[in-house]
Parts: sequence; C-alpha cells; structure tokens
Amino acid sequence: MTEKLSESEQIDLLVTMILDQLEVSDNRDVLGHLLSTAIDMAASDVQRLDLKIASDSLRELANAFKVFEPYHLQRKITLFGSARTNPSDPTYEVAREVSERLAKQGWMTVTGAGQGIMQAGLEGAGPEMSFGVNIKLPHEQFANYVIANDPKLVSMKYFFTRKLMLVKESHGFVVMPGGFGTLDESFEILTLIQTGKAVPAPVILLDAKGGSYWQAWERFLKQEAISRGFISPADQSLYLITQSVDEAVEEIVNFYRNYHSLRFVGNRLIVRTNSCVSDEELKYLNETFSDICIEGVIERTEATPQEVADNDYLSLFRLSLRFNQVSHGRLRSFIDALNKLPSAATSGVLAGGEASRY
Repeated sequence: MTEKLSESEQIDLLVTMILDQLEVSDNRDVLGHLLSTAIDMAASDVQRLDLKIASDSLRELANAFKVFEPYHLQRKITLFGSARTNPSDPTYEVAREVSERLAKQGWMTVTGAGQGIMQAGLEGAGPEMSFGVNIKLPHEQFANYVIANDPKLVSMKYFFTRKLMLVKESHGFVVMPGGFGTLDESFEILTLIQTGKAVPAPVILLDAKGGSYWQAWERFLKQEAISRGFISPADQSLYLITQSVDEAVEEIVNFYRNYHSLRFVGNRLIVRTNSCVSDEELKYLNETFSDICIEGVIERTEATPQEVADNDYLSLFRLSLRFNQVSHGRLRSFIDALNKLPSAATSGVLAGGEASRY
C-alpha cells in the first residue's frame, strides 16, 4: 500500500513538477521557495488584502528587476531631494550639475522620477543615463518630462518597493535638501549601511553654496543623538556634508578607486580591490584596523571556492578578515584607507560591481 504524502511533501512534489515543466535549471532552490510560499498562502486562511499586497509587491519588483537588469553592472547613483524645489532655487542647478558631471564619467542617475530635484538630476544626466522609479499618488507626484516616456521608468504602488529599488541598484547616493520623504530616505540609507543591511557606499549630503540645511541636520545629530550615545561618533564617516560639486563627484568616484566590492563567505569578509596590497601596506592596515576584527588578522587571499563557483569577479585582488559585523563606520574608514594606499589605482575605476543590495 502506497504511503500517503504529507501536505508539505505534496507541495514539494508539485513545485518540482512545475520547475521541471518549465525546464528551470538555475536558482531552482530560490524559485522553489517562491512557488512553495505562494502555494502555502493559497492553502492558508490569508485575508484578501494581504494576498493583494503580496501579489502586487512581487509583480512590481519583478517588473523593476527586468528594467534594471540590462544595466546591472553599470555604476549608478541615486539622487534624492524635494519634488517642490523650483528651477530658480540654487539647489536645482547643483543637482543638475552633479548628475551631469557623473554622467560624463560613466555613472547613471536614478531618481524618484518626480519634479524638483528629481527632474534636475535627470536633466543633468540626460535620458540615456537616467532611471526613474515613480510612486503612484493621488496628487503631486507624476513622472517628469525627461523620463516620462522612457523604458527605464518604473511606476510603483508601494513606497517600500520603490525605496528598495532606489537603494538596491545604486553604488552611491546624493541627497539634496527636502521634506519628510527626503529625510526618510537619507536616514534609511544610513541605517542600512550602519547595520550592514546594505554594502558600504558613498553618501553625499549636498547643498548649494551658503546653504544651512545639512549643517542644521548634523547639529541636531551631534547635540541630541551622538551626545547621548544613540549614534557612534565613528558613524559620522558614513556620510559627507558638502556644498561643492567637485568634492561630491570626487568622493563618489574615488570610493571605487581601489575598493571594488565585498561579500561574506562563511564567517569571513572578502574585500575585493583593483590593486594588490603590498606587505608594508598590509602591515599598516592591520595596525590601524585591528579593532574591526573579531580574531586573527587582515590577510591577502585568493578567490574562495564559493566565488569561483559564482564566477564572482575572479580577476580582482582580495583581502580577508573576520569582521565583527558591528563597526560599519570603521569599515568605511578601512575602505577609505584602501583607496589612499600608494598601490591604489591613479583614478576611479568604473568596472561593474555589486550594487547596494539589501
């Protein structure tokens, strides 16, 4: 007599049959989890509204992934700022200039696709170097003329899916003065990097000459948050406040001068670099940044078997360390030190790298 399959076993069998029917070979484990979750929800007493949220969110993300995929390896910045900024405001021209300067160095600009600072940024970058991730609102927000009819425009129902795409694909962030939304986005980026939920990336808080917005913002942080121990003083290295487009562009491009990307393999952090660190430089790094290691030292290493299996930037040089997964401000300082080593490349390297993934 054939033994009856349990409910979970039946679901697994059904998922396997679907994947086989579609002739899926890559990422079967992840796709299997997606299908199993959907089937499990179908068999559960989930409210209709919850199902709609799950369905709409997945559909939005799937569409956004398709739009961004052809440009996955191209460096991008996300530009945040107020939709209410008028073209006559000095910050409008600053936003336009910084994205234009970066576009000339091969960087694409991602914005929320609206008016104000978002429009200024896409004007500077130009249509070919622009992405828009619009939010559907009953008022105020509609795609600006630069990106309105562009295939690189994504429109989203939910703020959380939109915010994911504004962060996930970018290798740097420029934040101009703005309201609740801009402040929310700036704090979220810093929180993600501070907690290691996003990989390190340059965050530029940019204002026009004579502006006081970010100075007032930082004054509040120092007086009300850092002084009370809510934020570590080392975390101030996670952002740069400036009124200079030159300094903003230099900070972004030089972040990838030597540092390329990182990933965890087991309990070790692998840091990929464009240049080989010398013995003397390695000694300096160990003397200066031993505090970010749980144990052992920072050392040169070859590509790990996991990286080889993933064909993960095998031509790059590597450093390995047991990072404590807490000192992300210090990790940013470590990256800055890598970029200033004598062995580092002489200019920003724009080879493709992993974006700031959640």
